[in-house]
Amino acid sequence: METKFDIIVIGSGPGGYASAIRGSQLGYKTAIIEKYDTLGGTCTNVGCIPTKALLDSTEHYHTAFSKFKTFGIETAKLELNFPQLIKRKEEVIEQNTAGLNYLMKKNKITVFQGTGEFLNNKQIKVQSNNQEPIQLESEYYIIATGSKPSTIPGVVLDKKRIITSTEALSLENKPKSLVIIGGGVIGVEMASIFARIGTEVTIIEYADSLIPTMDKELGKELKKLFTRQNIQILLNHKVQSAFNHGDSATVQFLDTADKLKEITADYCLVAVGRKPYTSGLGLENTDIALNEKGQIITNEKLQTRVSNIYAIGDVVKGTMLAHKAEEEGIFAAEIIHGEKPHINYKLIPGVVYTWPEIASVGYTEEELKKENIEYRVGRFPFSASARARAAMEKDGFTKVLTDPKYGEILGIHIIGPRAADLIAQGVIAMEYEVTDEDMFRISYAHPTYSETLKEAYLASSGQGPINI
Repeated sequence: METKFDIIVIGSGPGGYASAIRGSQLGYKTAIIEKYDTLGGTCTNVGCIPTKALLDSTEHYHTAFSKFKTFGIETAKLELNFPQLIKRKEEVIEQNTAGLNYLMKKNKITVFQGTGEFLNNKQIKVQSNNQEPIQLESEYYIIATGSKPSTIPGVVLDKKRIITSTEALSLENKPKSLVIIGGGVIGVEMASIFARIGTEVTIIEYADSLIPTMDKELGKELKKLFTRQNIQILLNHKVQSAFNHGDSATVQFLDTADKLKEITADYCLVAVGRKPYTSGLGLENTDIALNEKGQIITNEKLQTRVSNIYAIGDVVKGTMLAHKAEEEGIFAAEIIHGEKPHINYKLIPGVVYTWPEIASVGYTEEELKKENIEYRVGRFPFSASARARAAMEKDGFTKVLTDPKYGEILGIHIIGPRAADLIAQGVIAMEYEVTDEDMFRISYAHPTYSETLKEAYLASSGQGPINI
């Protein structure tokens, strides 16, 4: 068995497998260490991919339930097969992990199953169940071990009634009620999945807005749409504790008047964020340092304090996004190769896969105000879009923020159908510093959702709408 490599990647999530593949493409003998039985990390197995599978399944069900009759489609007896929802999700995971296995073989990447622990700056030990540990050596290492769900004081995750998104994705039966602690991206996506199939959902959020890290208008619009879907939303509420009663869970919280209240449901889902996963890596045997948040400290090249060891994704500072990790994984491999890649972190889009979807890139209005940057707003509602009317998708809006002097695009924020796909156009425009006038003068197919962007660019440049 080969034990010496040019690059060893620890963790096989989007950042890990992307860096391993890129390293192999550049001619390096590459290995990847993964502690779980399947490749893909959180994203593929218990995060992005299975969540989207359930979001799509439940959206189809909700559409059939709420819109088919208007479309002229009669269904004699519509039923929800919850076990099939979960089964399909598992099938999607299997398809994706099979694809990753193929990519590892295609790119001649050696896969070690087990936990990786640094012995020093050059050597690492891989320990798998019931087997003798293997000692490996590499010229370079890339740490891509990702993150795990975090919690708050007073709330202990028992993974039975007080659960995370991981457990929520594999429930055996549809819950009648669900309390979600946290109204960020994970919380609102989980709320969407279960509310669509008839679960009584309550979101308790400490901040004054849903998705509080995004533009405030997006959170305000989402609250309106969620309320229409009978999701109860408690903003500015502080959770104090959670208790497992065996067949239910109770959450105690302080309301806006600091009065202690409680709510009981089948499950309490904790969605208050994630924390870097570095446990068991043996970092104490190296010169690698962590910051106060438990993140691995790196420089602008993603090098740790050990020049041959790099770290990417959720274990370093920045947003915890799969595509951010992927960009950093490729970046690290190319830096090792002596190339000069770049990442503009301001232009990494954020997406929330509720329906309608939410997508954002660049500055929010709040950030521009805080930094005293002048800007103009161009806004266009989907209710004025012919394509959205035809599809019965009239909720939401497209908003662009531009520089009043030169027309530079400063930020784009969309809540509406296919926002996750539309935002790519905005990223391109901002990456190549295209102006709002340039963007409204190009031709957009009619009728399409993308025309809402054209109209928003028109508005931000001082001109009115020209199409519906």
